[in-house]
Amino acid sequence: MPLGFAVAAVFLVFARPSRETLAWSLLLVVPGLWLRAYAAGYVKKNAELTRTGPYAYTRNPLYLGSMGIAAGFAVAAGRWWLGLLLVVMFLAIYVPVILSEEAYLRSVFASFDEYARRVPRLLPRLTRAQFAGAQPGLGRFSPERYRHHREYNALMGAAAIYAALALRMLFLR
Repeated sequence: MPLGFAVAAVFLVFARPSRETLAWSLLLVVPGLWLRAYAAGYVKKNAELTRTGPYAYTRNPLYLGSMGIAAGFAVAAGRWWLGLLLVVMFLAIYVPVILSEEAYLRSVFASFDEYARRVPRLLPRLTRAQFAGAQPGLGRFSPERYRHHREYNALMGAAAIYAALALRMLFLR
């Protein structure tokens, strides 16, 4: 978290957004927010190995969504080197987290290795992975799970960053 706050401060200080960069950034931020929201409505953290919804395409749809959001904000900032800084931050944060989570899931869920063989770690499959014994109707999106995971915070955070970038654009040129 401290690294994230430091990068956010550098990002806001050095960003040079324009109407165009803010508009183009929406092409990455909106799908990233949608993917995070969609994934949050499926996952049952520590209770089951989620293999439905977006988890049938990528093992880490929440992180993939976050990366889309960050890429969008890199576009919004209008500075290529801020994008590079975000890539470095994501590698520093997400690579160890993903590997740690996979070790945990492997130790708790016997079917994790089969899941990992069928579903890529980050970049999604083009088709949904099928699993033996999967029952139709299970694993539907749950608005209650979305709210439980407080995924609406990502939307509020993105709105706050856009507000800060808009203020920066208007008053600090």
